[in-house]
Amino acid sequence: MSSLRRRLGFGGDSTTEPSRESTPDPSNPNLMKVISAEKLHNLKKGRNTKRRNAWVFGLGGLFGIAVAAFFAGSNDMIDLSSLADLNMDSILEALPAGLVRDAQEMQKHEKAAVNYDSFAVGLHARSEGIKANHPVIMIPGVISTGLESWGTEEASRQYFRKRLWGSWTMMRSLVLDKASWKRHIMLDKITGLDPPGIKLRAAQGFDATDFFITGYWIWNKILENLATIGYDPTNAFTAAYDWRLSYANYEVRDQYYTRLKAHIETAVKVSDKKVVLLSHSMGSQVLYYFFHWVEAKGYGDGGKSWVDDHVDSWINISGCMLGAMKGIPAVLSGEMKDTAQLNAFAVYGLEKFLSRHERAEIFRSMPGISSMLPMGGNEVWGDENGAPDDRPGQNVTYGNFIRFRNNNSTHTKRNITVSQSIPYLFNHTEDWYKDMVLHSYSLGVAHTKREVEHNQMIPAKWVNPLETRLPLAPHLKIYCFYGVGKDTERAYYYKDDLDPLTQTNVTIDTSYTNGATDHGVVMGEGDGTVNLLSTGYMCNKGWKMKRYNPAGVQIITHEMPDEPDRFSPRGGPNTGDHVDILGRSSLNDLILRVAGGRGELIEEKVVSNILEYAEKVKISDD
Repeated sequence: MSSLRRRLGFGGDSTTEPSRESTPDPSNPNLMKVISAEKLHNLKKGRNTKRRNAWVFGLGGLFGIAVAAFFAGSNDMIDLSSLADLNMDSILEALPAGLVRDAQEMQKHEKAAVNYDSFAVGLHARSEGIKANHPVIMIPGVISTGLESWGTEEASRQYFRKRLWGSWTMMRSLVLDKASWKRHIMLDKITGLDPPGIKLRAAQGFDATDFFITGYWIWNKILENLATIGYDPTNAFTAAYDWRLSYANYEVRDQYYTRLKAHIETAVKVSDKKVVLLSHSMGSQVLYYFFHWVEAKGYGDGGKSWVDDHVDSWINISGCMLGAMKGIPAVLSGEMKDTAQLNAFAVYGLEKFLSRHERAEIFRSMPGISSMLPMGGNEVWGDENGAPDDRPGQNVTYGNFIRFRNNNSTHTKRNITVSQSIPYLFNHTEDWYKDMVLHSYSLGVAHTKREVEHNQMIPAKWVNPLETRLPLAPHLKIYCFYGVGKDTERAYYYKDDLDPLTQTNVTIDTSYTNGATDHGVVMGEGDGTVNLLSTGYMCNKGWKMKRYNPAGVQIITHEMPDEPDRFSPRGGPNTGDHVDILGRSSLNDLILRVAGGRGELIEEKVVSNILEYAEKVKISDD
């Protein structure tokens, strides 16, 4: 494998191969040629496209072999065991030399793009006198935390301490041993905990979050820049968790909140400084839940002053505070934009390999995923008469959340709103799933201070900021950093699922494309994953209300418009993408300022229409 990494440019000594091309010598006219900017752009685009298509075609062929082997699991023509012994070097030997050469060249360019600002933000901050001050604890999002097997039963021994989520082992086991992978990754449908004989746990330490798989960074750039101003494992920590569990079961099975509380208390005692908490995506919901758990009697028993005594700042990055619209189709039919927009051939392969029903079954068996069902109902997301984020000239309101072009079916009689989509979902899923969601989460709105205070002692309410309040921490500062300006899933066109081989009742109507609707998915405003109302409403309006923020916690919002570098596979230093924003230069700079005790330098920045949308949300002020 090491030789494979060297051949494709993944590994080796970074000092022997510069990440950027050297500059041609201008004194040598033979090396210089003047061409137009337009021609240069087309030349780059053509070469990059050719290389990428060739490489994707090659990898697609390899994946096709593996998938074909799975199809023919009982066919003597293909021996799965021989595939398991096949190493990547032998595969590369079989590939055309030109393809390997193109892949190596493309990897060099992408490596340069990925390394666009490694350590640079930290070096600049250090030159301005910013250095490590507060202890930093990071709470990652759903994609960021690897899950590794600790089971010792016979079926699990081959995976012992190997990651079945967040590694190439995941990819290999999914292709070559799908049934076993599903048994390991799915939780028990009744208990919501480990199935008998299976033991999957969140990987720990920085390795759990810096990369998803080799080459796909998550928190790596933030770690690089934190280290540059003086952070290391003694004053910076990650609090990884098993995101499949319901939030209550984090404590039941793993004592996650108890450990997080002790971690924070120890950091404060050692440093004599309050901590700065960084959370991303679903991690922001987890942290918000923790704030309630830690002060509640009979749970964390920290009392109402605990957060104020221990936490200086909360950096909320791309937090899906009101859920994500894609949570509904994921558990309803195992679909979302990424599957709906595949071409017909890819859809055929995906359905044969991992069907819609299988995907829905997997998502439903992970109660943590359902924590991201949209909250606030029609009061936030609108109804058939309109939605707060409807755009000028829009023909059909976003309030029609799930739409049907053919209303002759018993499953598809009329369009439904977000509020109506929850009972609709329960009618099309198993009883155990409905019971799990209703027991674990609440998706409504509390309109009075009395309701909010009553909800402070109901754990199912703790994930919902529209039904509970912020901690009574007048010295706490919350920084909301999130991307804007990317098309994001907002509504869906559905139809009857007439496939005789499927077990789902409805499916996204991928045949319908019109205007903002792409293959049955209606696009709105957000960061590419989470809608703007979810990332921005609480920061710009909800937490400005007395009942949701009685202590007057300071909220600073800094939106980051998506300005991607067209030649960077991850968007470059100015991306606003939900995940790739973690590598954004300005975000890293703001994080260092807060961690270094200079958060007062951060100014409010709102460039989207969230303030206008927030005023149209049907939740009254105090």
